[in-house]
Amino acid sequence: MSKFDEKIIFYKQNMDKMGLAYEDELFNKVTRGLGPSIFKRDAASVSTSDEKEIFTVKHNFLIKKLGLEDGEYLDKAIVKVAEMMGITNRVKYRAIFYYLLVKELGQESKILS
Repeated sequence: MSKFDEKIIFYKQNMDKMGLAYEDELFNKVTRGLGPSIFKRDAASVSTSDEKEIFTVKHNFLIKKLGLEDGEYLDKAIVKVAEMMGITNRVKYRAIFYYLLVKELGQESKILS
């Protein structure tokens, strides 16, 4: 089993513990799109208490990668996903966070195409 496959299993186990559903193909593509960052301790998670980190999620992923227009709806989606993962949950894995953002914003077609 590859290291990538091991990470996918690890993330899905985390999602199961949080009671979050996932679609295999979409989750795998979102995770693969993150490249080697999933293997780096600091880059593998999102700090929702860090404004710079939230700016990075919004601008690099939502606006640049998904091509979304900047707006309050992006901020609301980020807050909602953080709540879904648990405000007190200190480790919010980037792959899961981004997957949930894609689902929340209805952008599956941009990832699966």
